[in-house]
Amino acid sequence: MKYKAYSLNNYLSIPQVARLTESQKKAIEVVGNVLPFKVNNYVIDELIDWNDVDNCPIFKLTFPHKGMLLQEHYQLMESAIDLSVDKEEIKSIANEIRLQLNPHPAGQQEYNVPEIDGQKLYGLQHKYRETVLFFPSSGQTCHSYCTFCFRWPQFVGMDELKFAMKETELLVKYLEQHQEVTDLLFTGGDPMIMGYKVFRKYLEPFLSDNNKTNIQTIRIGTKVLGYWPYKFVTDSDAEDFLALFKEITDRGINLAFMAHFSHPKELDTPVVKTAIQKLRATGVQIRTQSPVLRHINDKPEIWAEMWRKQVNLNCIPYYFFVERDTGAQPYFALPLVDTWNIFRKAYQMVSGVCRTVRGPSMSCTPGKVQILGVSEVNNEQVFVLRFIQGRNPDWVARPFFAKFDEQAIWMNELKPAFSNRFFFEEEEEVIYGEKYSDSEVHNFE
Repeated sequence: MKYKAYSLNNYLSIPQVARLTESQKKAIEVVGNVLPFKVNNYVIDELIDWNDVDNCPIFKLTFPHKGMLLQEHYQLMESAIDLSVDKEEIKSIANEIRLQLNPHPAGQQEYNVPEIDGQKLYGLQHKYRETVLFFPSSGQTCHSYCTFCFRWPQFVGMDELKFAMKETELLVKYLEQHQEVTDLLFTGGDPMIMGYKVFRKYLEPFLSDNNKTNIQTIRIGTKVLGYWPYKFVTDSDAEDFLALFKEITDRGINLAFMAHFSHPKELDTPVVKTAIQKLRATGVQIRTQSPVLRHINDKPEIWAEMWRKQVNLNCIPYYFFVERDTGAQPYFALPLVDTWNIFRKAYQMVSGVCRTVRGPSMSCTPGKVQILGVSEVNNEQVFVLRFIQGRNPDWVARPFFAKFDEQAIWMNELKPAFSNRFFFEEEEEVIYGEKYSDSEVHNFE
């Protein structure tokens, strides 16, 4: 199959779109002017059930829906389109809305961007001691966009919201100076949107005999197996990529695909199974992750099926995320207690080899907070929480408690139990020299 992508500019040329109602088409136009929309022919032809789009999880995963915007935002953009205001005015209205959608959650811009010799490295994030995220400038798009994506600001044309970096020299210099970093995560966008020659240039410093970094694991955050598995099967540079991956693993570097799969349907096509086999043959490790999403995968049976299929394909279930507090969160998010119950029931339905998965996990400002469960302590119902990862490594694996709240959907809505503050908050103030919390995020009431 030859790759072909569609955006808001040409979505009406997709033959199957003719089956949609006028209100569905209107929603694509309105929401697509605020949040990014892109879909390719593999998703359209092999994953979406066009005979039942109202119940198709992949359609909801890729095509915009009216509920993804707050009512006032939807009406504002709809009115602008109906009045045929010029493109610049529509862009201005869209940008106003976007800035209200918490485009950079969890302190990404304020607290995660490192420096070298006094220069901010806006294409890197260094939040956790051992891991650096790298945003290669050539990888800041995707084969298709997920409607829930927390990295949507990378794709909407607002340069001030983007993370990206061209210079591998600064990346390598930073890593040489920070020997505590063992893991380098290529992210985006999707690094696997790049062609072989471009991608290899980013990897060459770590394949050189002069490599002075302490990188032991290279991770690639990607949706390519879900949205374009032909990348490693029939694309013109498929064999070059596979040879490169084997070269990396032959040098003793652990190469891990952090593969995003949000529904079992993404694992069913013959080509994705072939792509996984080819990758595994090079020594690549495939770890899988996704948030739990209302309308798409909010049943334990779906997760149990997905984990089993992943394990049967020699993939490792890795993360079960809570939908982040950005973009279309109100449309997709579930109360934390429901999220935990979905995870718990799904976990009970699978064997031990599937139970490598960790979650539910909230990637919030202080770190990745896991919901261990709901319990009763001192006659009070509480959430039991712990850090899977933290800005301070000493916070990791220390249980703590929050008051039970059946409506809460994110960490900033939880209140400490048995104390006036969570154990890490005082140290946060010391770390950043100011008092802050996730309270700066938008209010979706």
